[in-house]
Amino acid sequence: MRLIDAMTLSSEGLMERKFRLALNLVGIAMGCMAITGLVSVTQGLSDSVTAQLQVFGPDQLVVAPGQVSGGQILASDSFTWKDVNLIKKIGRVEIATPTLANKLTSFSIKGETHYAETSGFEYLWFRIIEKVEPEEGRVLQRGDVAICVVGHDLAFPSDDEEPILRVGDRIKIESFVEGEKRELNVRVVGVLAKTGGIVSDSFDRMLILPIRTAQQFFDAGGEFTSIFIKARSIEDVFVVRDEIKEIYGDDVTVVTSETIQGIVTSIVGMIQAVLSGIAGISLFVAGVGIVNTMTVSVIERTHEIGILKAIGSKNSDVLFLFLSEAAITGLIGGVIGSALGIALAIFVGRFIDMSVSASPTLGLFVVGFAVTTSVLAGLYPALKASKLKPIEALRHE
Repeated sequence: MRLIDAMTLSSEGLMERKFRLALNLVGIAMGCMAITGLVSVTQGLSDSVTAQLQVFGPDQLVVAPGQVSGGQILASDSFTWKDVNLIKKIGRVEIATPTLANKLTSFSIKGETHYAETSGFEYLWFRIIEKVEPEEGRVLQRGDVAICVVGHDLAFPSDDEEPILRVGDRIKIESFVEGEKRELNVRVVGVLAKTGGIVSDSFDRMLILPIRTAQQFFDAGGEFTSIFIKARSIEDVFVVRDEIKEIYGDDVTVVTSETIQGIVTSIVGMIQAVLSGIAGISLFVAGVGIVNTMTVSVIERTHEIGILKAIGSKNSDVLFLFLSEAAITGLIGGVIGSALGIALAIFVGRFIDMSVSASPTLGLFVVGFAVTTSVLAGLYPALKASKLKPIEALRHE
């Protein structure tokens, strides 16, 4: 049997059972859509996070008191200036600067209250995290007091065209410290450029104070939440990390860009595996539907199979005929599902403001996977049809 004849007969056979074909296509398309959409979104998430982690350079480290457990740092004692000076003495450290982070404050503009994640930095912090730059004004300088630098989203909330905060504005920030309300008047000296994304967008919502001003306002004394470090070179990062671990042992957690990337890759990989598994179940269910449909088709077309064999068709011709039906079903369902999955991924990406990675290679892989699944699902019914004896098949009504 020629290939064109087999494809023609397969197509005609499928069109005679449009409703069953539609049900199979829905099952396959749903599975393919789920796989394509979920993989595109998770891969886009991974790419986005990787790009955002470039804000934290390969020659930089962060030291936090406590240990990592369950993906979180369990804080113990705070750092002091003694710790900062001790780390500065490590030979391959170029800069070490303390931070006082993650304090909640509020301020009011035109009767509307806004909330900000407030951190205290030294001016040296901006020499470490160089990609956090001002869009207007300046960043911290040595000797600054009673001033602040605000993130882009604080100055432009809800993507307003006109900012609510400008360089030179004075605001009164408020916070509760140990149950007592504190107020501080500061002048805005800079607005940061937008960083965006999932990881680095915290800078867009941040209000930055000079470290000593923050310590006084939050009554932190001489304590800090972390120490940012810039090594003299990328090769020195692990040497610095090992020396810090020798000094503090398990009492601190040292984070590098490689550490963060490894954690993110692991988490995204697990998410992608789970979601792909769920989508795979959809394709499995679709495969069961194909087995059922083709088994019924063999029974209904027994007389037709007998005629084909009577006029000289071989077992392999009948086998190929039914496998062709399964392959065509998988191809159509895979193409439809992949296209819908890419469209869904793009829609979700725009809705949550995140890039997606929907490549043609992924679409081709999913289509191939759908065809393979369909052919394997149709293999048993096809073998059953090919082994029918001509005389018995012709007698069947």
